[in-house]
Amino acid sequence: MNFLNSLDISSSGLSAQRLRMNLISSNLANVNTTRTENGEPYKRKDAVFESVKDSDFEDVLNDQIDTASKGVNVASIVEDEKPFIEKYDPGHPDADENGYVRLPNVNIVEEMVNMISASRSFEANATAVSATKDMAMAALKIGETS
Repeated sequence: MNFLNSLDISSSGLSAQRLRMNLISSNLANVNTTRTENGEPYKRKDAVFESVKDSDFEDVLNDQIDTASKGVNVASIVEDEKPFIEKYDPGHPDADENGYVRLPNVNIVEEMVNMISASRSFEANATAVSATKDMAMAALKIGETS
């Protein structure tokens, strides 16, 4: 594997985790949004990742020969289908005839855990980029004479 392939893989991970952090931020920002354009409460969103290439034997062999880049890709952004949270608040403008308000299906604790995970994954990819850069710089200095 050459240095550019390493950077391609790490940069795809950085991009994927940045998008994941954006979705988590959106989920947290809309934790109290009871009405969206379609009239329903906000639905939690999550990213679905996939590898850039399938890793069956033939692909792995061809990758070693061709040194094609790999990495992660965002396959789709899905809405969580968990039910909405119902809260009794008869004074709320979006309350139904029984006084219940439907709130988004966003769990703040779950989102914070996901944020920590995405942040650590982003940091790991940034560290890999830095290590690749350091190795490339060290390789360039091999031919230098003192």
